[in-house]
Amino acid sequence: MNEPHVHKILTGNVKQVGDANATDRMEKPWESAIFKQKTDDFIWLKKTGLAGDDVADKKNHGGPEKAVFTYPIKHYTYWKKDLNIDIGIGAMGENLAVLEMDEFSVCIGDTYKFGDAVIQVSQPRRPCWKPARRFRVMDFALRIQNSGRTGWYFRVLQEGEVLSGIDLELIDRTYPQWTIAACNEVMYVDTDNLRLADDLASCPLLADKWKQTLHKRLKGQKDSVTKRVFGPNKA
Repeated sequence: MNEPHVHKILTGNVKQVGDANATDRMEKPWESAIFKQKTDDFIWLKKTGLAGDDVADKKNHGGPEKAVFTYPIKHYTYWKKDLNIDIGIGAMGENLAVLEMDEFSVCIGDTYKFGDAVIQVSQPRRPCWKPARRFRVMDFALRIQNSGRTGWYFRVLQEGEVLSGIDLELIDRTYPQWTIAACNEVMYVDTDNLRLADDLASCPLLADKWKQTLHKRLKGQKDSVTKRVFGPNKA
């Protein structure tokens, strides 16, 4: 097996798009930093993410537990066929477009040397309504969620300079049972299995937001996905 590889690094600032006079909800004004650009330069990776990168919705995106969003390039072959549109690297708003790694080979707590930095897997991404708005596909977030092709986030344990076109060196794997795919299965598929939910919530290196959602489930509280996956796109 080849080493995990960062093919491209992408960053972006918040951008306002849409038409103030639109009647179609998918055409109305919105803002996002999903529109990222590739960079081949050395870039500083800090605790909250890449220098020059930003997020619009700071309540639900960004922060130390979601410092670096990572997405496997191979998934775009699936999305091109599924959506019948031109879609490729950067479409999901990822910071790292990677090769030789996916939701089945990446685990919570996996720690990698990345250039001068050290990064650690914190959680799968929970897809929101913004990719749907970008590509005018109402149920895109649900398709991402149901397909398991969610990508994942890294937290930054050690800041440092990073560069695209280099391998990631796995230096620690503490929870091999909690692949990103296994986490998604607990969160979205095996929702009645409270034992599994408790086991996952007990993983020390899982991001707090995921733990909170699982603890609500254990208390009998339902997690509504409508606001997250459809947002303002749907009345």
